[in-house]
Amino acid sequence: MKHVVIVPDGVGDWPLKELGNKTPLQAAQKPHLDDLCRNSILGTLKTCPDGMYPGSDVCGLSLMGYDPKIGYTGRAPLEAANIGILLKPGELAFRCNLVHEKNGILTDYSADHISTEEADILIRELQKNLGNDLISFHTGKMYRHILHHKRSSDLDVVTDQPHDFQGEAYEKHWPKGKGAEFLIELTQKSRGILGGHPINQKREKSGKKPANMIWLWGGGGAPKLELFKKKYGLSGGVISAVDLLNGLGRLIGWEIISVPGATGYFDTDYAAKGRYAIEALKRLDLVFIHVEATDEAGHVGNYKEKIRAIENIDRHIVGPIVEHLKKEGDWRLFVAPDHYTPIVKKTHVAEPVPFIFAGSDLPFCCSERPYTEADSKATGVVLDRGYELMLRLVKGWKHYG
Repeated sequence: MKHVVIVPDGVGDWPLKELGNKTPLQAAQKPHLDDLCRNSILGTLKTCPDGMYPGSDVCGLSLMGYDPKIGYTGRAPLEAANIGILLKPGELAFRCNLVHEKNGILTDYSADHISTEEADILIRELQKNLGNDLISFHTGKMYRHILHHKRSSDLDVVTDQPHDFQGEAYEKHWPKGKGAEFLIELTQKSRGILGGHPINQKREKSGKKPANMIWLWGGGGAPKLELFKKKYGLSGGVISAVDLLNGLGRLIGWEIISVPGATGYFDTDYAAKGRYAIEALKRLDLVFIHVEATDEAGHVGNYKEKIRAIENIDRHIVGPIVEHLKKEGDWRLFVAPDHYTPIVKKTHVAEPVPFIFAGSDLPFCCSERPYTEADSKATGVVLDRGYELMLRLVKGWKHYG
């Protein structure tokens, strides 16, 4: 039995007047997803427990088969794990975004999606000027980086996510709590270090926003997660271009499948992700394929790019993988975003997501509906615990419970 999970990050959306009151899922040409859906179970899944923020950390844990209320400590520790920072007791990791600010306004949470190569130079400059025995800066991917703090007793803070207040005065969103002034001071010092850096001067000349400040958020200590093999008895692997999902994979013992050309943005190589997933299924029981582009489109309010990303996922990932599975024998698959990222909202929303559950041993069939938000609600199939979908994927829909 082979198992596949396909996660179009943030694909859930709301109707848009620009699309004739359709969502991007409704407007996209996605024949493979719709055909799969019509011959499968369709419903809604609550990936974010009450009281938690619907980020890809919390919701990603749900889709991987873990209850976020057990073992979750914060977003940054998960990303840190993927770049080799395994936190010891008493240590913290914070997400360190490279952002663009102007006149006290956070104008871009990603500094125009700065390249990893440019970002690495800036992060090294921060480490040179601000790093010491207590804190260190580490390069991740694009605008997503890590601050490692070795004394958790100094800090007990609440932080805001920069993609939630883009276009607002950032001082309204300073960290709050014990040690908040330390993080604020680092942020303010970063402006002097990054503002006139040659990398940023070059970016400005080319019409790009400079990465002239950091934003620290999502801090936490080491998470405690049971290995997937022990929990579910299956080997697994993850395909993702972002440290968060790969970090989660590392912590639960999955193979990290590196795909050339996977960028985590609109230009990612969808076809390569599909090919590498099919190849990985030859040696693994389960492959988890995550695509970030749909979420990025939601964050910048670009419905055209979201539709294009959906169509690319359909053509280059869903189509080839389903065709392969049907030739190979026994299989199960589910498709589900981790959360909604509506175009009009430009941030995450804790709304139950539309899921497809397919397989060679379905107990009943079929939805006879296309894959859309409205159709998923209309079926009346509701799963209130996000991790339940992975349980069903492993045990079978009719055998779970």
